[in-house]
Amino acid sequence: MNRFLDMNTIKIGSGAPLLIIAGPCVLENKEHALEIAEQLHGWCSEAQVSFVFKGSFDKANRTSVFSKRGPGIEAGLEILAAVKDQFDCMVTTDIHEASHAAVASSVVDILQIPAFLCRQTDLLVAAAESGAIVNVKKGQFLSPDEMRDVVAKLHEANCEDVILTERGTFFGYNRLVNDFIGLGDLMEIGPPVCFDVTHSTQLPGAGKGCTAGRPDRAFMLAKAATAAGVDALFLECHEDPTNAPCDASTMQPIERMQEIISTCAAISNTLQCSKAEQ
Repeated sequence: MNRFLDMNTIKIGSGAPLLIIAGPCVLENKEHALEIAEQLHGWCSEAQVSFVFKGSFDKANRTSVFSKRGPGIEAGLEILAAVKDQFDCMVTTDIHEASHAAVASSVVDILQIPAFLCRQTDLLVAAAESGAIVNVKKGQFLSPDEMRDVVAKLHEANCEDVILTERGTFFGYNRLVNDFIGLGDLMEIGPPVCFDVTHSTQLPGAGKGCTAGRPDRAFMLAKAATAAGVDALFLECHEDPTNAPCDASTMQPIERMQEIISTCAAISNTLQCSKAEQ
């Protein structure tokens, strides 16, 4: 199936360069976001892959009520606008309520629907009607084939610009696994497919009041997903993950990102050359 989406400044899908969606889990301040974006933008340019900067303005589903959540929608969008303006790149953020869609889409190019909310019809319709591209993360509780119904909701609301993201499936308590046969099934639905590398390493609820993880396995998953033919990779990163306000147990150290990006770009290029020769 020819998975392809023209996103104005960049393209994603069959025949297009690998897309890297990356940034910190939660936005902290403008200077921090610009610093991370500068490094990621540079590495993606060197590797000749596309880049979208990601940052959350609110982490609404933290494990603990005492966990930090973010700067809020107004301040968060100001930060994302600054990144977009300085690096002339597309930006994305996640929304949690239908009322967020119109406001967020005034700045961001891609609205991300969290996995836990992927079946919420009102949220999907609001995102679809915003005019932005909609990236839906597959719920950890859903089969790949059930995402057809999610796509149908978006299409019914006249949104054709859709991305589907794999981020793991529950495997008992406190564990996620990635089903690569299922990943192939997800690719057959139609929209371009993204692989959420860092969240796939989560051990949900295993950290006594927070989520634990296996960030040491992220690079392996990134290479495997790229070789499997995904159209995009999603990675969260930070200069000091251990002391980051969110997802400290899964984010990649920023200094590892250059190797991940360049290696996966090479894998993607090899795969595309192989397809061209067939």
